[in-house]
Amino acid sequence: MPTVGVNRDKLFEKLGKVYTDEEFDHLCFEYGIELDDVTSEKEMLRKELASTVAKGGDSKLAAEAAAASEEVIYKIDIPANRYDMLCVEGIARALNIFRGTQSSPRYHLADMTGKQVLQMVVKPETALVRPFVVCAVLRGIKFDPARYNSFIDLQDKLHQNLCRQRTLVAIGTHDLSTIQGPFTYEALPPGEIKFVPLKQTREFNSKELMQFYLENDQKLKKFVPIIHSSVVYPVLYDANRVVLSLPPIINGAHSAITLNTQDVFIECTATDLTKAKVVLNTVVTMFAEYASTPFTVEPVEVVDALGNRTLYPDLSYRSLTLTTDYVNSLLGLQLPGEEIVKLLTKMQLAADLGPDGKELLVQVPPTRSDILHACDVAEDVAIAHGYNNIPKRIPATTTQGRELPLNQLTELLRAEIAMSGFTEVLTWALVSHAENFEFMRRPDDGITAVEIGNPATADFEVCRTSLLSSALKTLAANKDNALPIKLFEVSDAIVLDPSKSVGARNERRLVAVFCAKESGFEVIHGLLNRVMEVLGVPFKEDPATAGSPVTYHWSPSADPAMFPGRQAAIFTGDTQVGVFGIVHPEVLAAFEVPYPVSALELNLEPFVFNQFYESLLEPLST
Repeated sequence: MPTVGVNRDKLFEKLGKVYTDEEFDHLCFEYGIELDDVTSEKEMLRKELASTVAKGGDSKLAAEAAAASEEVIYKIDIPANRYDMLCVEGIARALNIFRGTQSSPRYHLADMTGKQVLQMVVKPETALVRPFVVCAVLRGIKFDPARYNSFIDLQDKLHQNLCRQRTLVAIGTHDLSTIQGPFTYEALPPGEIKFVPLKQTREFNSKELMQFYLENDQKLKKFVPIIHSSVVYPVLYDANRVVLSLPPIINGAHSAITLNTQDVFIECTATDLTKAKVVLNTVVTMFAEYASTPFTVEPVEVVDALGNRTLYPDLSYRSLTLTTDYVNSLLGLQLPGEEIVKLLTKMQLAADLGPDGKELLVQVPPTRSDILHACDVAEDVAIAHGYNNIPKRIPATTTQGRELPLNQLTELLRAEIAMSGFTEVLTWALVSHAENFEFMRRPDDGITAVEIGNPATADFEVCRTSLLSSALKTLAANKDNALPIKLFEVSDAIVLDPSKSVGARNERRLVAVFCAKESGFEVIHGLLNRVMEVLGVPFKEDPATAGSPVTYHWSPSADPAMFPGRQAAIFTGDTQVGVFGIVHPEVLAAFEVPYPVSALELNLEPFVFNQFYESLLEPLST
């Protein structure tokens, strides 16, 4: 949870009431936030000074501590997804609406009829490094030192939290009176970008600037690796080729905002467009209360590399539909519809009852990006009602905690295989498309693998449908170890299944590989027999097992990942549960494994049964 430090007196001024520490702590508890500490700037510097001296550092902070303010600071813990409460403006607004002393504001885009809309043109080269940008303008802002500091602090908090240390989104704010549109967002070679950065007096090219920050700036050096290795750096220019910023590192000194700034141009460059829009909405909605027309934001037209035109910010209200019965069933209450509407109003959510008195139509403002599902609305009802006001009752059902039979079997089997001389590995459930199909010589039929919609890396494109590819990848990473190498893993493969509510299911499997100068097929064959022995599953053709309800056997198979004629499918009854054999040389070459490998892959779920051979599988959902 992020911690926000706010000046107590400024906060009370916005709340219109003076609280004792205990009273304010109680108010925070009611809203679901927490007053973590009551301190002052001087006290915080004293603690930092004591820590520095204790570690053998110098005491340069002594002068700062002596001159620091003694005004009381409240350090408030905010839920990680409440980005609208990362500044004093957001905290005060939320608490005032909660207490009923202020109505929820309505956020608007400025009417630009007959006016020229500022434009940001995105060049195609930005796709190589940081492809997205969104912008907005706040007109007629009235800054004082407290508001200015809050404006900067909000950007820092967002950079640390939602922006993931600027890797996903970087915020730039500029004095609009010093620059001129239309603006361009470009990506150029480092040596071609020259400007005077913020807090500097001389001009740098961006390559020199990166080195300067690495050597001299403890704060900014941690952001340099984000773009340092890129062949082009992102940069924003105005119509006169004045550099606005070099995202995600630093803004230009030319357009720096000051206490005298009235019109603020805000740009957010990003690798994630959704998060960029959330960040922009948060910044403009929090400080639009200081605009000449409160809660009104001037839009900016962004023209992307394909020529598509979009106005930002998007301050539209989202709609969610749910029922009072759904809310009451989650909370264990019998709240009437009118009461639920009133409680949602306290949480900045406008709601209307349907004609039947049961349906709820909820309007979600652009500040509440944390509301994603109907259950989030029910949670806000619970907060506004008060968790302490929900009556305690004994659950109508009793449960007994115990290990799932599948997990119990898995743990026992791991120990047995380890005692057979194999080393356990643990690998990722996500693999590349090539590793799952092309490397394994298996075709992609389009109905087997769960694909990642927007993979962050080419290494994680699909959920694995077989554990064998992961085991071979591990072998390749350890091919310089002494032979033989004997590895195993008991984990889940993921396959598409339309019968499941989520469209896919996990399947617990065992994979084992033996790598040596010879294939070692007999070792893998022996492991299969040992596994079946400890599972209590006899071989079908053993005369002593006549009449056994569960047996196993093998028959020739044609798995393309295995060598023809040196493989077999494993069956229990008429159901194939696995395969074992010598891995095909083309598969080994694809994974860069230089020695022969024999492998076994087995689905364990059919063998989760009791002494009467009755299945003990307990699916969590259908």
